Amino acid sequence: MSKNFDVIVIGGGPGGYIAAIRAAQLGFATACIDEWKNDKGGPAPGGTCTNVGCIPSKALLQSSEHYEHAAKHFAEHGIGLKSLSIDVAKMVARKDQVVKQNNDGILYLFKKNKVSFFHGRGSFVKAVDGGWEIAVGEDVLTAKQVVVATGSSARALPGLPFDEDKILSNDGALRIGAVPKKLGVIGAGVIGLEMGSVWRRLGAEVQVLEALPAFLGAADEQIAKEAQKAFAKQGLKVELGVKIGEIKTGAKGVSVAYADAKGAEKTLDVDKLIVSIGRVPNTTGLNAEAVGLKLDERGAIVVDDECRTNLPGVWAVGDVVRGPMLAHKAEEEGVAVAERIAGQHGHVDFGLIPWVLYTSPEIAWVGKTEQQLKAEGRAYKAGTFPFLANGRARALGDTTGMVKFLADATTDEILGVHIVGPMASELIAEACVAMAFKASSEDIARICHAHPSLAESVKEAALAVDKRTLNF
Repeated sequence: MSKNFDVIVIGGGPGGYIAAIRAAQLGFATACIDEWKNDKGGPAPGGTCTNVGCIPSKALLQSSEHYEHAAKHFAEHGIGLKSLSIDVAKMVARKDQVVKQNNDGILYLFKKNKVSFFHGRGSFVKAVDGGWEIAVGEDVLTAKQVVVATGSSARALPGLPFDEDKILSNDGALRIGAVPKKLGVIGAGVIGLEMGSVWRRLGAEVQVLEALPAFLGAADEQIAKEAQKAFAKQGLKVELGVKIGEIKTGAKGVSVAYADAKGAEKTLDVDKLIVSIGRVPNTTGLNAEAVGLKLDERGAIVVDDECRTNLPGVWAVGDVVRGPMLAHKAEEEGVAVAERIAGQHGHVDFGLIPWVLYTSPEIAWVGKTEQQLKAEGRAYKAGTFPFLANGRARALGDTTGMVKFLADATTDEILGVHIVGPMASELIAEACVAMAFKASSEDIARICHAHPSLAESVKEAALAVDKRTLNF
């Protein structure tokens, strides 16, 4: 059965479902195709982010944070507990319910915005007059415009496929049924640190192995060092500059042979191993070769600055194209493409995309790091303010970390803001807004912030650029 649309979106993750909704809002007859299934085989739109990424990981992080607060911090508030236990099955079930609520929410939004949803894998068939033919199950859809938003998949180590029992991707890491005594993590990136944090809080002994010599090399060096110090204090062990050797699985667990930064041969024996060494663009089953859709050497779809592919009327967004693999980056591209299809001027500023790690302490930043500015030879001023001097942070009992501002030495324009500490994921939004409007650090320093609030630390860091903090 053939069905005609103006726009077909392949993929229902953050980039895909948002692109479909925006296209429908703009008056286009729109279809969205997504193959993700829930445990009962039904549709589960939302992609990796909703099903095995952003949303479920935050649910487990929240649960494990509650547990750690009860175990280690309630007493200082005068709250006593006779006994404390963790029901991992119930915790995971709550996570699954949060995921389902998000799946159902997306299906509701499709219905509300009159987006036609097709459950299955979408693939190119051929070019047709003025558009493209897309197959999904027994249906054949046609449209003049196609947006590919098929996301990414976890990268496995060569010769070591994920079994999601002992060798875990992000998916398996979210489904661990009981707290492991020893947990190994290869890769000190977002997934590795967040999942390592969850299970460390619940009692696992966690060892993270990272091949790169620097911790969180993409972050500002000062912020990364502060975070690393906090993680070490918590007992999250991170070993840098390692070279992974042979990995063996057995009845008792996993054995990882590796050389440390000095070349010494070591072995790490763990119950389970999370492998988080990056992600690869997901184009399997898209049938790109049949229509000549161009891919690069990584398997990503080649696009220009406006997300156009080499095929007329075919666009691609999110993890399947260049740029950071972040859900909110995919969303912005999805909106921009829908608006470009409508003849508008959709815009994405890659310099204003925030990065966040939802660890404890949280880590967030936007704009340039200090090391980037030094490499560019750009004159700048820096200002920092510690949460230790913030009244709200003291009241929360969480004074780890700082806020850091980087501003142009001449114009005072904010070039970057970096935060490690409580609620960094929320505080960074002010910096994004300020930088979008080309604000100066003086602008933030002159704006009234509520007292007491964590946001005051943002104002104080802006004041620190001019060496005039008021509370430190």
